[in-house]
Amino acid sequence: MRTVYVNGDYLPENEATVSIFDRGFLMADGVYEVTSVLDGKLIDFDGHAVRLERSLRELDMKTPISKEDLLEVHRELVRLNGIEEGMIYLQITRGAPGDRDFVFPDPETTAPTIVLFTQNKPGLSDSPAAKKGMKIISIEDIRWGRRDIKTVQLLYPSMGKMMAKKAGADDAWMIEDGFVTEGTSNNAYIVKGNKIITRGLSHDILHGITRAAVLRFAREAQMEVEERNFTIDEAKEADEAFITSASTFVMPVVEIDGVALGDGVPGRVAPRLREIYLEESLKAAI
Repeated sequence: MRTVYVNGDYLPENEATVSIFDRGFLMADGVYEVTSVLDGKLIDFDGHAVRLERSLRELDMKTPISKEDLLEVHRELVRLNGIEEGMIYLQITRGAPGDRDFVFPDPETTAPTIVLFTQNKPGLSDSPAAKKGMKIISIEDIRWGRRDIKTVQLLYPSMGKMMAKKAGADDAWMIEDGFVTEGTSNNAYIVKGNKIITRGLSHDILHGITRAAVLRFAREAQMEVEERNFTIDEAKEADEAFITSASTFVMPVVEIDGVALGDGVPGRVAPRLREIYLEESLKAAI
């Protein structure tokens, strides 16, 4: 049985509880992060901690735990649950004021709720899907306008994944004003010639921690990167496509809306970027 963390306590998962009045439950009033674990170490922890602070700040929420203490909780959960490869999920909400109200509770009297748990995923770094590639569909992007804040309101991304599953695909890319924003839980990229193209940072997409690392590694490897909007039709005509996220790292996309990219198998760029990312991230893991 897993050991989880709730508001300062390490507990068996079946003893962990959160109030029915918690605003994360009632209002999706909370933020989250997912940090991957490889070889028993945390990947990109600093990046996730910095983004967490930003998300909290953007929602005017108090930070209930220091970065140093948060690192210790992550490490202790890895140790207690014997995680070699997997993920740690972290969620912070505005807390449980004792009743339901649209108005924010007083942060001096209502403490934030903080929850962490592990997910054991053996073989995470050697995923068969990375060798085969993903099939995606395109769907309309009807989410709220602040996708740069990593909130727990994930209903539409969940619906998007179910749309993809129903269509016999693996995931969906979302389209707004004719342009691809991002995947349901990942950033989206296409490759044309030797150029990697991905949407620039704004309120429209999540500022991916893996995205930042992959683009840095790509530039260091002398690959050309262009941050701009691209259409789904442009994506269908690309040589390659891929996604990045903390849990999939770099994952090739081989089909979009039934149209095969290149030869319908992972190309050259995405597998190489995955290799570089895993190699460099493991070196820097803590």
